[in-house]
Amino acid sequence: MKKTLALASAAAFVALTSGCASFAVSNEAIERNTAQALGLAKGSFTIADRVNDGVKASYTVKTNTGKQYACYVTGSVSQLGRAVSDAICSEVGKGGKPAAGAAATGGSCNALLKAAGKC
Repeated sequence: MKKTLALASAAAFVALTSGCASFAVSNEAIERNTAQALGLAKGSFTIADRVNDGVKASYTVKTNTGKQYACYVTGSVSQLGRAVSDAICSEVGKGGKPAAGAAATGGSCNALLKAAGKC
């Protein structure tokens, strides 16, 4: 009886928290995924104005060079642990185009990008 109650409580907890970005997405995960998405070193930007909306965490980024980005990640919790998506960022004032990464700047052109006419 106690085992069943414990399993039911655990299942309810996972169900309630699995769709909540405030629980699933840590500030460390945001910083790590943003650094990777923008090609910047950790500490070379600041994150502000975080808003959790269901599974999505939206926030703004300001680099030490003055550029500003609007970004978001999604997150969930499962039996295997936390899962956080890659950061999706757009430079503020650039019409919503994704932030320029290595592929967009010609730093890395693979067969798939060539076939898509991106380089």
